Amino acid sequence: MKLSAPTNIVFIVAVAIAIIATLAATGVVAMIPVASVWIMAVAFIVLALGCLLKGV
Repeated sequence: MKLSAPTNIVFIVAVAIAIIATLAATGVVAMIPVASVWIMAVAFIVLALGCLLKGV
């Protein structure tokens, strides 16, 4: 399996989701009904798919 660098948009989306998870963990954004751990997991999955899939 050959890994590739994610595109800029995938990286920015993953960072944005991670920031939302951090804000949810600190209580700044309390309206999100999902635990911040799961939001951070989604950010990691998006970033991992960006590295695993070619051209994404």
